[in-house]
Amino acid sequence: MTTIANVLVGIVALLHVYFLVLEMFLWTTPTGRRVFRTTPEFAQASKALAANQGLYNGFLAAGLVWGLAAGAGGFHIKLFFLSCVIVAGLYGAWTVSRRILYVQALPALAALVLLHFP
Repeated sequence: MTTIANVLVGIVALLHVYFLVLEMFLWTTPTGRRVFRTTPEFAQASKALAANQGLYNGFLAAGLVWGLAAGAGGFHIKLFFLSCVIVAGLYGAWTVSRRILYVQALPALAALVLLHFP
């Protein structure tokens, strides 16, 4: 079960790298605007805020990769960063879009649950 949990942690980390790229580099492009359902005007006006948010997603990904790289000793690192992802996902679902619950919080919750079944 540990291998499945670690694969899921890796997927959550990759999702956050993807969010980083979307928010930091593609926010004002047609792809970024389509994913986040924004207008060109809004995307341009909020570009700096989105880049900042993308950076935070990068930190979450880095923490999860750190936990994976630490092997068996990385349990608490993964636990902490998955918890951060879940909280961020719940807040995003509450304040922005319910989609965030499914895309961000639920995969992290699944990984968190699987971490507890070695």
